[in-house]
Amino acid sequence: MMTNNKGMVHKNQPTRIDELLNSVTEDMMTHVPQQFRDDALRVERLLLEVVRPDPVQPRRVLPEHLHFDFHAGRRTPTQALRGLVQIVQISARQRGRPFTNVLELLPNPDAEEDDANAALSPEEQLLHDLVNLAVTIRDDGQVNPLTVVNVSHGVVQQFRIETGERRYWATWLLRDFIPNYAGDGMIPCIVIPAERSSVFRQARENTARSGLSAVALARQAALLLLTVHGFEIPAGAVTHDFYRQALNLDLRGKREYTEMILSAMGGVSRGQFSHIKLLLKLSDDALELADRHGVEEGKLRHLLEMPPEYHAELVRQIVDFNLSAKQVRELCEDNEMNEESEQAFEKLPASAIKIAKLTQIVSTFTANDIASALIRQEGDADIAFARLQALQRIVSDALKFLSAK
Repeated sequence: MMTNNKGMVHKNQPTRIDELLNSVTEDMMTHVPQQFRDDALRVERLLLEVVRPDPVQPRRVLPEHLHFDFHAGRRTPTQALRGLVQIVQISARQRGRPFTNVLELLPNPDAEEDDANAALSPEEQLLHDLVNLAVTIRDDGQVNPLTVVNVSHGVVQQFRIETGERRYWATWLLRDFIPNYAGDGMIPCIVIPAERSSVFRQARENTARSGLSAVALARQAALLLLTVHGFEIPAGAVTHDFYRQALNLDLRGKREYTEMILSAMGGVSRGQFSHIKLLLKLSDDALELADRHGVEEGKLRHLLEMPPEYHAELVRQIVDFNLSAKQVRELCEDNEMNEESEQAFEKLPASAIKIAKLTQIVSTFTANDIASALIRQEGDADIAFARLQALQRIVSDALKFLSAK
Protein backbone atom coordinates (compact mmCIF):
# COMPACT_ATOMS: atom_id res chain seq x y z
CA MET A 1 0.00 0.00 0.00
CA MET A 2 1.50 3.33 -1.03
CA THR A 3 1.45 6.18 1.45
CA ASN A 4 1.75 9.87 0.63
CA ASN A 5 5.27 11.31 0.78
CA LYS A 6 6.83 8.49 2.85
CA GLY A 7 7.24 5.53 0.48
CA MET A 8 6.02 1.99 1.17
CA VAL A 9 4.72 0.47 4.40
CA HIS A 10 3.94 -3.18 5.11
CA LYS A 11 0.34 -4.24 4.96
CA ASN A 12 0.39 -5.49 8.53
CA GLN A 13 1.35 -2.09 9.92
CA PRO A 14 -1.47 0.06 11.42
CA THR A 15 -2.80 2.73 9.08
CA ARG A 16 -5.43 4.39 11.23
CA ILE A 17 -4.67 8.04 11.83
CA ASP A 18 -5.22 7.87 15.62
CA GLU A 19 -2.68 5.08 15.95
CA LEU A 20 -0.19 7.01 13.84
CA LEU A 21 -0.60 10.15 15.91
CA ASN A 22 -0.13 8.21 19.14
CA SER A 23 3.17 6.78 17.93
CA VAL A 24 4.89 9.55 15.96
CA THR A 25 8.19 7.98 14.91
CA GLU A 26 11.61 9.49 14.40
CA ASP A 27 11.18 8.86 10.69
CA MET A 28 8.19 11.22 10.59
CA MET A 29 10.33 13.89 12.23
CA THR A 30 13.31 13.73 9.87
CA HIS A 31 12.60 17.18 8.46
CA VAL A 32 12.72 18.73 11.95
CA PRO A 33 16.32 19.62 13.04
CA GLN A 34 17.68 18.23 16.31
CA GLN A 35 17.42 21.55 18.09
CA PHE A 36 13.65 21.46 17.60
CA ARG A 37 13.15 17.92 18.91
CA ASP A 38 12.30 18.64 22.50
CA ASP A 39 9.40 18.65 24.90
CA ALA A 40 7.88 21.72 23.20
CA LEU A 41 7.38 19.75 19.99
CA ARG A 42 4.04 17.98 19.78
CA VAL A 43 1.58 16.58 17.31
CA GLU A 44 -2.01 17.71 17.41
CA ARG A 45 -5.11 17.30 15.33
CA LEU A 46 -6.20 20.81 14.43
CA LEU A 47 -9.33 22.13 12.78
CA LEU A 48 -8.68 22.94 9.13
CA GLU A 49 -10.22 26.37 9.70
CA VAL A 50 -7.48 27.45 12.14
CA VAL A 51 -4.62 26.41 9.83
CA ARG A 52 -3.44 28.79 7.08
CA PRO A 53 -0.72 28.56 4.43
CA ASP A 54 2.31 30.85 4.68
CA PRO A 55 1.64 33.75 2.25
CA VAL A 56 5.40 34.32 1.73
CA GLN A 57 6.12 30.65 1.05
CA PRO A 58 8.35 30.55 -2.07
CA ARG A 59 6.60 27.46 -3.47
CA ARG A 60 3.25 28.58 -4.90
CA VAL A 61 0.53 25.96 -4.94
CA LEU A 62 -2.39 28.00 -6.26
CA PRO A 63 -2.20 29.97 -9.53
CA GLU A 64 -1.03 33.55 -8.99
CA HIS A 65 -4.37 35.38 -8.96
CA LEU A 66 -6.00 32.78 -6.69
CA HIS A 67 -3.00 32.95 -4.37
CA PHE A 68 -3.43 36.71 -3.89
CA ASP A 69 -7.23 36.54 -3.64
CA PHE A 70 -7.04 33.86 -0.97
CA HIS A 71 -4.42 35.56 1.17
CA ALA A 72 -6.22 38.91 0.86
CA GLY A 73 -9.35 37.30 2.29
CA ARG A 74 -11.33 37.65 -0.93
CA ARG A 75 -11.77 33.87 -1.22
CA THR A 76 -12.21 31.12 1.34
CA PRO A 77 -10.22 27.88 0.89
CA THR A 78 -13.26 26.28 -0.73
CA GLN A 79 -13.74 29.24 -3.09
CA ALA A 80 -10.06 29.22 -4.03
CA LEU A 81 -10.24 25.53 -4.90
CA ARG A 82 -13.47 26.09 -6.82
CA GLY A 83 -11.66 28.74 -8.84
CA LEU A 84 -8.89 26.24 -9.61
CA VAL A 85 -11.39 23.55 -10.61
CA GLN A 86 -13.15 25.98 -12.96
CA ILE A 87 -9.85 26.94 -14.62
CA VAL A 88 -9.03 23.27 -15.14
CA GLN A 89 -12.51 22.49 -16.47
CA ILE A 90 -12.13 25.17 -19.14
CA SER A 91 -8.64 23.96 -20.06
CA ALA A 92 -9.69 20.30 -20.13
CA ARG A 93 -12.78 21.05 -22.22
CA GLN A 94 -10.64 22.84 -24.82
CA ARG A 95 -8.47 19.74 -25.03
CA GLY A 96 -11.43 17.38 -25.39
CA ARG A 97 -11.24 16.08 -21.80
CA PRO A 98 -14.33 17.54 -20.07
CA PHE A 99 -15.15 16.46 -16.51
CA THR A 100 -17.73 17.29 -13.88
CA ASN A 101 -16.30 15.46 -10.85
CA VAL A 102 -12.65 15.85 -9.83
CA LEU A 103 -12.38 12.06 -9.37
CA GLU A 104 -12.65 11.82 -13.16
CA LEU A 105 -9.11 13.23 -13.27
CA LEU A 106 -7.69 10.04 -11.79
CA PRO A 107 -5.96 7.69 -14.27
CA ASN A 108 -8.36 5.51 -16.23
CA PRO A 109 -6.84 2.05 -16.79
CA ASP A 110 -9.17 1.52 -19.74
CA ALA A 111 -8.11 4.74 -21.51
CA GLU A 112 -6.25 4.51 -24.80
CA GLU A 113 -2.50 5.06 -24.61
CA ASP A 114 -2.68 8.39 -26.45
CA ASP A 115 -5.24 9.70 -23.95
CA ALA A 116 -3.22 8.49 -20.98
CA ASN A 117 -0.07 10.22 -22.24
CA ALA A 118 -1.78 13.45 -23.30
CA ALA A 119 0.06 16.54 -22.14
CA LEU A 120 -1.68 18.35 -19.29
CA SER A 121 -1.73 22.08 -18.75
CA PRO A 122 0.04 23.22 -15.54
CA GLU A 123 -3.31 23.78 -13.83
CA GLU A 124 -4.56 20.35 -14.92
CA GLN A 125 -1.41 18.74 -13.56
CA LEU A 126 -1.75 20.61 -10.28
CA LEU A 127 -5.35 19.55 -9.72
CA HIS A 128 -4.54 16.02 -10.88
CA ASP A 129 -1.77 15.78 -8.24
CA LEU A 130 -3.97 17.25 -5.50
CA VAL A 131 -6.76 14.77 -6.27
CA ASN A 132 -4.28 11.89 -6.15
CA LEU A 133 -2.98 13.12 -2.81
CA ALA A 134 -6.51 13.62 -1.46
CA VAL A 135 -7.49 10.06 -2.37
CA THR A 136 -4.30 8.74 -0.75
CA ILE A 137 -5.17 10.62 2.46
CA ARG A 138 -8.72 9.26 2.31
CA ASP A 139 -7.58 5.66 1.86
CA ASP A 140 -4.43 5.56 4.02
CA GLY A 141 -4.81 8.44 6.46
CA GLN A 142 -2.58 11.50 6.82
CA VAL A 143 0.66 9.65 7.50
CA ASN A 144 2.94 12.69 7.26
CA PRO A 145 1.70 15.57 9.44
CA LEU A 146 2.06 19.19 8.45
CA THR A 147 4.55 21.35 10.33
CA VAL A 148 2.80 24.48 11.58
CA VAL A 149 3.83 27.48 13.65
CA ASN A 150 1.58 28.56 16.50
CA VAL A 151 0.74 32.20 15.75
CA SER A 152 -2.34 32.38 17.98
CA HIS A 153 -3.34 35.72 19.51
CA GLY A 154 -5.09 35.53 22.86
CA VAL A 155 -8.02 33.16 22.66
CA VAL A 156 -7.99 33.17 18.85
CA GLN A 157 -6.19 30.05 17.65
CA GLN A 158 -4.25 30.27 14.40
CA PHE A 159 -1.46 28.19 12.93
CA ARG A 160 0.72 29.07 9.91
CA ILE A 161 1.93 26.23 7.71
CA GLU A 162 5.69 25.92 7.57
CA THR A 163 5.79 22.69 5.54
CA GLY A 164 2.98 20.69 3.92
CA GLU A 165 0.82 23.19 2.04
CA ARG A 166 -0.10 20.65 -0.66
CA ARG A 167 -1.41 18.29 2.02
CA TYR A 168 -3.49 21.17 3.38
CA TRP A 169 -5.12 21.88 0.01
CA ALA A 170 -5.59 18.16 -0.68
CA THR A 171 -7.45 17.83 2.63
CA TRP A 172 -9.77 20.74 1.75
CA LEU A 173 -10.31 19.13 -1.67
CA LEU A 174 -11.16 15.84 0.00
CA ARG A 175 -13.60 17.54 2.38
CA ASP A 176 -15.48 19.73 -0.09
CA PHE A 177 -15.08 18.22 -3.56
CA ILE A 178 -14.82 14.44 -3.21
CA PRO A 179 -18.10 12.60 -2.50
CA ASN A 180 -18.70 10.55 0.63
CA TYR A 181 -16.10 12.31 2.77
CA ALA A 182 -16.28 10.81 6.26
CA GLY A 183 -13.62 12.84 8.06
CA ASP A 184 -14.00 15.15 11.02
CA GLY A 185 -12.48 18.29 9.51
CA MET A 186 -9.24 17.87 11.44
CA ILE A 187 -5.67 17.67 10.16
CA PRO A 188 -2.61 16.25 11.98
CA CYS A 189 0.14 18.81 12.58
CA ILE A 190 3.51 19.03 14.26
CA VAL A 191 3.17 22.26 16.22
CA ILE A 192 6.18 24.55 16.51
CA PRO A 193 6.21 27.49 18.96
CA ALA A 194 6.30 30.85 17.18
CA GLU A 195 9.76 31.69 18.51
CA ARG A 196 11.14 28.49 16.98
CA SER A 197 9.83 28.86 13.43
CA SER A 198 12.57 28.42 10.86
CA VAL A 199 12.84 29.63 7.28
CA PHE A 200 15.73 27.18 6.91
CA ARG A 201 13.55 24.19 7.81
CA GLN A 202 10.97 25.37 5.29
CA ALA A 203 13.66 25.77 2.63
CA ARG A 204 15.05 22.28 3.24
CA GLU A 205 11.56 20.81 2.93
CA ASN A 206 10.98 22.72 -0.32
CA THR A 207 14.24 21.69 -1.96
CA ALA A 208 13.94 18.09 -0.76
CA ARG A 209 10.67 17.61 -2.62
CA SER A 210 10.18 17.48 -6.36
CA GLY A 211 8.51 20.10 -8.49
CA LEU A 212 10.18 23.24 -7.15
CA SER A 213 10.54 25.58 -10.13
CA ALA A 214 13.54 27.80 -10.85
CA VAL A 215 11.42 30.85 -10.02
CA ALA A 216 10.36 29.35 -6.69
CA LEU A 217 14.03 28.63 -5.97
CA ALA A 218 14.80 32.30 -6.70
CA ARG A 219 12.12 33.35 -4.21
CA GLN A 220 13.55 30.86 -1.73
CA ALA A 221 17.06 32.27 -2.11
CA ALA A 222 15.71 35.79 -1.63
CA LEU A 223 13.72 34.85 1.48
CA LEU A 224 16.77 33.27 3.11
CA LEU A 225 18.92 36.32 2.37
CA LEU A 226 16.28 38.77 3.54
CA THR A 227 15.81 36.82 6.77
CA VAL A 228 19.50 36.65 7.74
CA HIS A 229 19.94 40.32 6.84
CA GLY A 230 17.21 41.24 9.32
CA PHE A 231 14.44 42.30 6.93
CA GLU A 232 10.92 42.17 8.31
CA ILE A 233 8.93 39.37 6.70
CA PRO A 234 5.32 40.50 6.02
CA ALA A 235 2.36 38.56 7.36
CA GLY A 236 0.46 38.81 4.06
CA ALA A 237 0.98 37.96 0.40
CA VAL A 238 3.84 39.81 -1.30
CA THR A 239 4.70 40.72 -4.88
CA HIS A 240 8.01 39.94 -6.55
CA ASP A 241 9.24 43.39 -5.60
CA PHE A 242 9.53 42.13 -2.03
CA TYR A 243 11.86 39.31 -3.12
CA ARG A 244 13.75 41.63 -5.47
CA GLN A 245 15.14 43.45 -2.44
CA ALA A 246 17.55 40.52 -2.17
CA LEU A 247 19.20 41.52 -5.46
CA ASN A 248 21.13 44.10 -3.43
CA LEU A 249 22.22 41.48 -0.86
CA ASP A 250 24.77 38.70 -1.06
CA LEU A 251 26.33 35.89 0.92
CA ARG A 252 29.48 37.89 1.68
CA GLY A 253 27.50 40.17 3.96
CA LYS A 254 26.51 37.28 6.22
CA ARG A 255 29.35 34.76 5.95
CA GLU A 256 28.32 32.99 9.15
CA TYR A 257 25.11 31.90 7.41
CA THR A 258 26.60 30.99 4.04
CA GLU A 259 26.87 27.24 4.56
CA MET A 260 23.41 27.07 6.14
CA ILE A 261 21.87 28.93 3.19
CA LEU A 262 23.61 26.84 0.54
CA SER A 263 22.64 23.65 2.37
CA ALA A 264 19.02 24.75 2.72
CA MET A 265 18.98 25.46 -1.03
CA GLY A 266 19.82 21.82 -1.72
CA GLY A 267 23.60 22.03 -1.53
CA VAL A 268 24.07 24.42 -4.46
CA SER A 269 27.36 26.22 -5.04
CA ARG A 270 27.85 29.94 -4.53
CA GLY A 271 27.80 30.44 -8.30
CA GLN A 272 24.55 28.50 -8.71
CA PHE A 273 23.02 30.47 -5.86
CA SER A 274 23.88 33.75 -7.61
CA HIS A 275 22.45 32.55 -10.93
CA ILE A 276 19.22 31.48 -9.22
CA LYS A 277 18.80 34.76 -7.35
CA LEU A 278 19.37 36.84 -10.50
CA LEU A 279 16.20 35.38 -12.05
CA LEU A 280 14.30 37.92 -9.95
CA LYS A 281 15.38 40.52 -12.53
CA LEU A 282 12.85 39.04 -14.95
CA SER A 283 9.58 40.91 -15.43
CA ASP A 284 6.57 39.96 -13.30
CA ASP A 285 4.71 38.41 -16.25
CA ALA A 286 7.78 36.39 -17.23
CA LEU A 287 8.25 35.15 -13.66
CA GLU A 288 4.63 34.06 -13.38
CA LEU A 289 4.71 32.28 -16.73
CA ALA A 290 8.06 30.60 -16.05
CA ASP A 291 6.90 29.50 -12.59
CA ARG A 292 3.65 28.11 -13.97
CA HIS A 293 5.43 26.05 -16.64
CA GLY A 294 8.50 25.14 -14.59
CA VAL A 295 11.03 26.64 -17.03
CA GLU A 296 14.60 25.76 -16.04
CA GLU A 297 17.12 28.31 -14.79
CA GLY A 298 19.55 27.37 -17.57
CA LYS A 299 17.06 28.69 -20.12
CA LEU A 300 15.87 31.73 -18.19
CA ARG A 301 19.33 33.16 -17.48
CA HIS A 302 19.78 34.15 -21.14
CA LEU A 303 16.68 36.36 -20.99
CA LEU A 304 18.36 38.66 -18.47
CA GLU A 305 20.37 40.26 -21.29
CA MET A 306 17.16 41.36 -22.99
CA PRO A 307 14.97 44.40 -22.15
CA PRO A 308 12.24 43.48 -19.61
CA GLU A 309 9.44 44.15 -22.10
CA TYR A 310 10.59 41.11 -24.11
CA HIS A 311 10.90 38.69 -21.18
CA ALA A 312 7.32 37.36 -21.13
CA GLU A 313 7.19 36.84 -24.88
CA LEU A 314 10.49 34.96 -24.83
CA VAL A 315 9.25 32.71 -22.03
CA ARG A 316 6.12 32.05 -24.08
CA GLN A 317 8.30 30.98 -27.01
CA ILE A 318 10.33 28.69 -24.73
CA VAL A 319 7.11 27.04 -23.56
CA ASP A 320 5.33 26.83 -26.91
CA PHE A 321 8.30 25.48 -28.87
CA ASN A 322 10.09 23.63 -26.06
CA LEU A 323 13.32 25.47 -26.84
CA SER A 324 16.59 24.15 -25.47
CA ALA A 325 18.99 26.33 -23.48
CA LYS A 326 21.19 26.62 -26.58
CA GLN A 327 18.27 27.71 -28.73
CA VAL A 328 17.24 30.29 -26.14
CA ARG A 329 20.77 31.70 -26.07
CA GLU A 330 20.86 31.93 -29.86
CA LEU A 331 17.41 33.51 -29.90
CA CYS A 332 18.49 36.19 -27.42
CA GLU A 333 21.74 36.85 -29.27
CA ASP A 334 19.88 37.20 -32.57
CA ASN A 335 17.41 39.61 -30.98
CA GLU A 336 19.97 42.04 -29.58
CA MET A 337 18.90 45.50 -30.77
CA ASN A 338 20.49 48.87 -30.82
CA GLU A 339 18.61 51.99 -29.78
CA GLU A 340 17.80 52.98 -33.36
CA SER A 341 16.17 49.63 -34.21
CA GLU A 342 14.16 49.68 -30.97
CA GLN A 343 12.77 53.10 -31.83
CA ALA A 344 11.82 51.85 -35.28
CA PHE A 345 10.04 48.84 -33.76
CA GLU A 346 8.01 51.08 -31.48
CA LYS A 347 6.14 52.36 -34.53
CA LEU A 348 4.97 48.85 -35.49
CA PRO A 349 2.17 46.73 -33.95
CA ALA A 350 3.48 44.49 -31.18
CA SER A 351 1.89 41.44 -32.80
CA ALA A 352 3.75 42.10 -36.06
CA ILE A 353 7.04 42.34 -34.14
CA LYS A 354 6.36 38.97 -32.51
CA ILE A 355 5.80 37.30 -35.86
CA ALA A 356 8.94 38.94 -37.26
CA LYS A 357 10.99 37.60 -34.34
CA LEU A 358 9.67 34.09 -34.93
CA THR A 359 11.25 34.09 -38.37
CA GLN A 360 14.66 34.21 -36.69
CA ILE A 361 14.15 30.83 -35.05
CA VAL A 362 12.33 28.88 -37.77
CA SER A 363 15.18 26.37 -37.82
CA THR A 364 14.48 25.43 -34.19
CA PHE A 365 11.08 23.83 -34.81
CA THR A 366 9.22 21.78 -37.42
CA ALA A 367 5.88 22.10 -39.13
CA ASN A 368 4.57 19.35 -36.85
CA ASP A 369 5.66 21.37 -33.83
CA ILE A 370 3.63 24.37 -35.03
CA ALA A 371 0.57 22.24 -35.78
CA SER A 372 0.78 20.50 -32.40
CA ALA A 373 1.21 23.82 -30.56
CA LEU A 374 -1.80 25.28 -32.37
CA ILE A 375 -3.99 22.30 -31.55
CA ARG A 376 -2.94 22.51 -27.91
CA GLN A 377 -3.66 26.25 -27.88
CA GLU A 378 -7.04 26.08 -29.62
CA GLY A 379 -8.18 22.65 -28.50
CA ASP A 380 -9.62 21.97 -31.95
CA ALA A 381 -7.87 20.88 -35.16
CA ASP A 382 -10.31 22.77 -37.40
CA ILE A 383 -9.72 26.04 -35.56
CA ALA A 384 -5.97 25.43 -35.72
CA PHE A 385 -6.28 24.88 -39.49
CA ALA A 386 -8.18 28.16 -39.86
CA ARG A 387 -5.49 30.01 -37.88
CA LEU A 388 -2.79 28.70 -40.20
CA GLN A 389 -4.80 29.62 -43.29
CA ALA A 390 -5.14 33.19 -42.01
CA LEU A 391 -1.39 33.31 -41.34
CA GLN A 392 -0.70 31.89 -44.77
CA ARG A 393 -2.67 34.71 -46.41
CA ILE A 394 -0.71 37.34 -44.44
CA VAL A 395 2.63 35.71 -45.33
CA SER A 396 1.62 35.58 -49.00
CA ASP A 397 0.77 39.31 -48.98
CA ALA A 398 4.05 40.06 -47.17
CA LEU A 399 5.99 38.22 -49.89
CA LYS A 400 4.24 40.25 -52.58
CA PHE A 401 5.09 43.44 -50.68
CA LEU A 402 8.77 42.48 -50.43
CA SER A 403 8.99 41.44 -54.10
CA ALA A 404 7.76 44.90 -55.10
CA LYS A 405 10.57 46.62 -53.19
